[in-house]
Amino acid sequence: MSAGTPLYDPPLAACPLCGAPAPSPLYRIDRSTPPFSVGRCANCDFIFMNPRFTREVIASFYGPGYYEGNAEYSYYDERAAEKYARYVWERRIGVLRRYAPSGKFLDVGCAFGGLLKCASRHYAPYGIEMSGYSGRYAKALFGDAVHIGTLEDHPFPLGGFSVVTMVEVIEHCPDPAAVLRECRRLLAPGGVLLVQTANMDGLQAAMQGADYAYFMPGHLSYFSKRTLTKALTDAGFSRVIAFHPVEFGLLPKLLKSRSSFRRWTDYRHWLRISLYHLLGKVHAGDFALTSSMVLYAIV
Repeated sequence: MSAGTPLYDPPLAACPLCGAPAPSPLYRIDRSTPPFSVGRCANCDFIFMNPRFTREVIASFYGPGYYEGNAEYSYYDERAAEKYARYVWERRIGVLRRYAPSGKFLDVGCAFGGLLKCASRHYAPYGIEMSGYSGRYAKALFGDAVHIGTLEDHPFPLGGFSVVTMVEVIEHCPDPAAVLRECRRLLAPGGVLLVQTANMDGLQAAMQGADYAYFMPGHLSYFSKRTLTKALTDAGFSRVIAFHPVEFGLLPKLLKSRSSFRRWTDYRHWLRISLYHLLGKVHAGDFALTSSMVLYAIV
């Protein structure tokens, strides 16, 4: 971006989820460069970035540095850890097959296509990826079944997918209600949508406040189990199932974590991972001890 390029859009005057006016300021996140602020809707409790970064700024987040770990805001390159990430992907596919055993599988935010490789053993794989950097890699694997873009401009026919997945994606979306409606339109009768994101009603997020690590510059939308469940039912889904902390057990997480181990003493991290997983099972109603959650929404 050139000097003088605007960083922020004008502040939102209404909640992007329910449309209620006059959202209240919640936190200013100063640890990020540039900093940003989030607000909370007094009507539905949805939390969102306000004002948002411009489209140009947001697009600049998802270049090679995002995956190579040399940008301030970064994720990870799943290709380097694929051998270990497959433990989680395979188990996730196993659970999804209880709800939709075959058919067409769409991964929104497919990155380099790792989950799609596992899904392809049981489903016809399709993907959507907004990052041209990772999307071109996935497209080389799956051809026209991968769309580089978003749910706003995809070419796929409606009503034909058995499974749609959004793993750590909904928080990146500026209009999540429209995204959920489009997922509903893409799914066939009896199809299932998987959404994984942080639960902002979790005690973990509430206690950490503005220091909660999930407040990142690429995250525009922050749900709780309450707000996401209501958004899914408003989008037309007939049933929502919540999993705390995730829909599979501890072992796949432990095996995946070995990707970063360099010496045998690194196995001590299994104690921390195990404790976090077990604490994630402590929940009742809208209360949850940690902020990990996965929701399945059935058409």
